Amino acid sequence: MALKLYQFAISHYCEKVRWALDYKGINHETVNLLPGQHIKTIRRLTGRESSVPVIDHNGQVVQGSARILDYLDDTFPEHPLTPDDPVEREQALAWERRLDEEAGPAIRCYSYHHFLKRPKVVVPMLAAGTPFYNRILLSLAFSRVDEVMRNWMKINEKTAEQSRLTMEGLLAELEQIYGSRSFLVGDRFSRADLTAAALFAPMFQPAQYPVPWPKAKRIPKDIQAWLDQWQPQLAALEAVYRDHRGGDASP
Repeated sequence: MALKLYQFAISHYCEKVRWALDYKGINHETVNLLPGQHIKTIRRLTGRESSVPVIDHNGQVVQGSARILDYLDDTFPEHPLTPDDPVEREQALAWERRLDEEAGPAIRCYSYHHFLKRPKVVVPMLAAGTPFYNRILLSLAFSRVDEVMRNWMKINEKTAEQSRLTMEGLLAELEQIYGSRSFLVGDRFSRADLTAAALFAPMFQPAQYPVPWPKAKRIPKDIQAWLDQWQPQLAALEAVYRDHRGGDASP
């Protein structure tokens, strides 16, 4: 059977895997899940935690974006994302770990802190790729959705501010590196570059990302002001995305 990707369309960790699959030209089926309702499906597949992304390739189930990239490079070695050189390999993996652990949660926390205050804007993004009635269900239960997401991801004023500072520190560092060379590691595109651009992608809203991005006037004012201020730094990652993303994931 074709490889199946179980995902949230909005998830930037899932975008890492979508990008890797497209980059390698791997035929796959995408299964879009609704946050909350996904738990039973994912636990049935993995027998453990309910996080996405998860792939199922002929019964081989792999959970987590970094482990999935490992599996894809091992199983589909054409167009590798992991450097062969041992030193560069460790550098690429170190960048990926750092970005996964720092950038991913910070972007998620900061964004949701503000977007959860705009149910009409965030609900279509959370339900993207799923049946239309899920928007209705999420809208009706939104106060509970807001509470669960804030508790699960520890989202509040203090953590959102800490997340903003984390994002800014990483963006400044990444801009400096990309200003002097084309790639984070070595002389070719790797999982380090993919991770950086995929995780920050929600901040520059590429058309290939399969969610209905809100128009500028519907973006929370705090986020729009931040985007205006940090657009030059985001532009470096947007260029990586534009140059290497490939495929067409638009809704």
